[in-house]
Amino acid sequence: MIYRAIGLMSGSSLDGLDIAYVQFHENAGKWEFDIKAAECYEYTSYWKHKLESSIQLNALNYQLLDVEFGHFTGEKVSEFINKHQLHYQVQLVASHGHTTFHLPEQKLTSQLGNGAAIAAHTGLPVITDIRAMDVALGGQGAPMVPVGDKLLFGDFDFCLNIGGIANVSYHKEDEYISFDVCPANRVLNLLANEAGYAFDDGGQMAESGSLNTSLLHALNSLDYYKQSFPKSLANSFGNDVVYSIIKDMPGYNIFDALQTYTEHIAEQVKNAVLTINEKMSDPLSPASRKMLVTGGGTFNTCLVTKLRRHLDPLHIELVVPDEKTVQYKEALIMALIGVLRWREENNSIASVTGATRSSIGGAIWMGAQA
Repeated sequence: MIYRAIGLMSGSSLDGLDIAYVQFHENAGKWEFDIKAAECYEYTSYWKHKLESSIQLNALNYQLLDVEFGHFTGEKVSEFINKHQLHYQVQLVASHGHTTFHLPEQKLTSQLGNGAAIAAHTGLPVITDIRAMDVALGGQGAPMVPVGDKLLFGDFDFCLNIGGIANVSYHKEDEYISFDVCPANRVLNLLANEAGYAFDDGGQMAESGSLNTSLLHALNSLDYYKQSFPKSLANSFGNDVVYSIIKDMPGYNIFDALQTYTEHIAEQVKNAVLTINEKMSDPLSPASRKMLVTGGGTFNTCLVTKLRRHLDPLHIELVVPDEKTVQYKEALIMALIGVLRWREENNSIASVTGATRSSIGGAIWMGAQA
């Protein structure tokens, strides 16, 4: 079967709205994909402020923002379809939305981006609220990417995505482990913003800084890193907890903070691999294993160098794929999750999220007239 879907991702780093048009080919359970077109629509200062401050809104204004962001998203999808001449080719749109409240312990997760508004603009079937079913079943609702790692990237032992939050997954046959590792680009970008930049291009500012061992120890001592998986992070952990610790350190310096935080990310990825190793039925051996690394953090040379330094002793080879896959993997997997929802197949793995069972997540909004 051939499926043609658009996947949408708005990450916690607030870079912008990622849109990917993907063609999938499924044959006897084997999946192949081709990213035909992809774009990142950067958020204006208006939208960055709106999304960042959304959790302070009252109930009515939050609902109004949900609708406004849904219409904005629908407009961008229509613009994308027009630009790439995809009329009558797209079968469905799967939108992750922009996560605001994520409290799985209280069975709550909320993403901005009203599905009806997107469907009204595009005239296409739209799938939203993808996390909600898993959370209702007692799961973390995250990470969501392991189902895509399993079906699309099965040649790799580990998959690491470095977005606003870094997450890692391990899969071998029927064994799946995945969890959020630590805040990543969200914190790095906040620090770069202070120097007047949207992000630390190539990690150059981090390279010029010095390691603050006291700050590194404080970050590595956070309780989250002692918790067992399944576990996931809300955006507020990076904004309110991690960023505050960095800012409050005596002798605060942006360049030293960037150097130290890239080291922190690399160390926590190494620790995540070691934690997974303790739980695996087939522990790491001297034979090399492969880790696919994607997400915006992959373009941070300083961070990738540190990752290789920490992972080489564990005999893990870091593999960076083509640029489209690096940049749009999350949107790609959203498209796949939407296709699985359309096929009424599980798109959430209980052994990863901690839910009582695997589930078919997502609400469908039919944009076309009957």
